[in-house]
Amino acid sequence: MTYFQGKTVWLTGASSGIGLAMAQQLAEAGAHLILTSRRAEVLEQVRSELAHPERHQVLALDLSQPEAAAAEAKAALGDQVIDILINNAGVSQRSLIVDTDMQVYRQLMEIDYFGVIALTKLVLPRMVERRSGHIVTVSSVAGKVGTKLRSGYNGAKFGVIGFMDALRAETAASGLVVTSILPGFINTQVAHNSLTGDGSALGKPDPDNAGGISAEECARQSLKAIAAQKAEVVVGSGLSKLAPFLQRFAPGLVRRMIAKR
Repeated sequence: MTYFQGKTVWLTGASSGIGLAMAQQLAEAGAHLILTSRRAEVLEQVRSELAHPERHQVLALDLSQPEAAAAEAKAALGDQVIDILINNAGVSQRSLIVDTDMQVYRQLMEIDYFGVIALTKLVLPRMVERRSGHIVTVSSVAGKVGTKLRSGYNGAKFGVIGFMDALRAETAASGLVVTSILPGFINTQVAHNSLTGDGSALGKPDPDNAGGISAEECARQSLKAIAAQKAEVVVGSGLSKLAPFLQRFAPGLVRRMIAKR
């Protein structure tokens, strides 16, 4: 974890779940954090409880409006050097395609896809100019394997993996590092906050996520992969971790398994 010592890390989705666990571990590792989520008061509480709270700053943004969020961030950060951007903010979905409003699909894409692009484009020119920087996006195993009830989430996460692959290729000669993290089932509140067909929150747990690894363990594995400058890593346990491998080598089997779930 010495990789993060003294570095400025901009972390989105920092107020709960994987993001909160990352913030705690990054602070312990000596990083200087820029903490982003929607609510400033929650972020201030998070900051106050981190190791060395005076090192960290709060930047509340609504990533459902990516262009406006990027403009606010540009005004707030100015010429501040960002060593590592961790695009972790996101929202999931639990609804059948036939029952899902188009506006829900748009909201999923705005936060999970366009939000990543907007913040990445904000920090990218300076990183390229300095020939130094690390851009990380927390995608999902759902970005490799499509499943029931997550059609919009799948689409956004598939898309963001493709975006990160392109970014990695385009910046390879500039000395930048690009990492995609693909969590499987993680025991967080992600299901509670997932969008249903009309855009309301599901408000209850999901057995799959409830049986997953802890947010703290997911953060530990993710930060280890970031420090190792890996291009892509799957984080989790059991079937959710094996799913991308099975999808590649036994796609027919995966399709049958998903259809029966």
